[in-house]
Amino acid sequence: MFDTRNPPVREMDIDRPCAARIYDAFLGGGHNFGIERGFAESLERALPGIADAYQENRAFLRRVVEYLLAHGVRQFLDLGSGIPTIGQVHEVAGRRTRDFRVLYVDNEPLTVAHSKPLLADEPRAEIIHADCRDPKSVLHAPEALELLDFDEPVGLLMAAVLHFIPDSDEPLALVDTYRDALAPGSHLVVSHLTGSHNPDAMRILTQRYADTADPLHPRDAERIEELFGNFEILPPGTVYLANWRPEPGQPTAQCRYRLLYGGVARKH
Repeated sequence: MFDTRNPPVREMDIDRPCAARIYDAFLGGGHNFGIERGFAESLERALPGIADAYQENRAFLRRVVEYLLAHGVRQFLDLGSGIPTIGQVHEVAGRRTRDFRVLYVDNEPLTVAHSKPLLADEPRAEIIHADCRDPKSVLHAPEALELLDFDEPVGLLMAAVLHFIPDSDEPLALVDTYRDALAPGSHLVVSHLTGSHNPDAMRILTQRYADTADPLHPRDAERIEELFGNFEILPPGTVYLANWRPEPGQPTAQCRYRLLYGGVARKH
């Protein structure tokens, strides 16, 4: 049974930095405002090199999608996707095959408005305005039912989204609900902020995001691993992202702060 929670509808807010547009700014995208660029510049001064963490998450997402495609997954549900530019899922998939489908989901109105024109010429990808804390609104959306076949394996991507969900919204139970909706052979992908390795940097990052529209809720590495439930966590396990299947023959670049942790798990 799907969760029936009804989170409040998110209103348009251009007076505070938004996480999706901050991410876009750090990736060098053009779908952000001065307030996000100013936030990124200020954060970089407080934590020199922090931009590498955003790049690290995007590189992890690319490697994950390529891994899933190589193992037969052809459809992806990307929760809290942000703006699908600069190496997003459909771009990675499109370089490997024409047989793919991607449903992006975000709850921020401007993010969705900016994204729709970017996907207008891609019939295999769509974005919907929905809150991932309401699984029914996502899984029963007309676009989801048209684009995805939940009787077949799905790559469920929860990359850099769960650390925006407070404990009061029960993230573990939320992920359980999505996992239950997936067919055998599906994969769950999680990347999540943690201060387990570098608490001082995580404290500064959390303080800065407290003044944005999307405050952070970092979690210990052990709690992040619990999100995979009874799925089989694939090698190399839950690790800092740069250590998840780095490119063969390439040096393993590490963000100096090591704040992002996660992995991939499979449903049997």
